[in-house]
Amino acid sequence: MEFFSILLAMVLVNNFVLVQFLGLCPFMGVSNQTTSALGMGAATTFVWTLASLCCHLVDHYLLVPLQIPFLRTISFIVVIAAVVQFAKLFIEKFSPLLFRVLGVYIPLITTNCAVLGLCLQNATKSLSVFQAGVYGLGAGL
Repeated sequence: MEFFSILLAMVLVNNFVLVQFLGLCPFMGVSNQTTSALGMGAATTFVWTLASLCCHLVDHYLLVPLQIPFLRTISFIVVIAAVVQFAKLFIEKFSPLLFRVLGVYIPLITTNCAVLGLCLQNATKSLSVFQAGVYGLGAGL
């Protein structure tokens, strides 16, 4: 029930695009065709979910134990860049057509402020790793 409430809150109440006005770049950039908009939405959701999980792990198992939480922003940027590269390789391997349609927009997910904002919000909340993943999935949806 707790996971469902987090998911519902992120989709309807704390929506990044409609409520917090974060992440408008991919929302506006490829929304002129349905296939490219759905592909970018799926790619961004994938990145948000995976980045949320990875940043949570880096924060709770590396930065906090070493007492260096002031390095969150730069650490999260590195993690997000790695996750976006993984997503790019994944899309290129499993959906070459979508990769050609999205083109330059996939690497631009790295510079999306919503991905970093999501990871920083996760760091300030006391969420488990699974809750952080649901938080990222809800943000993407």
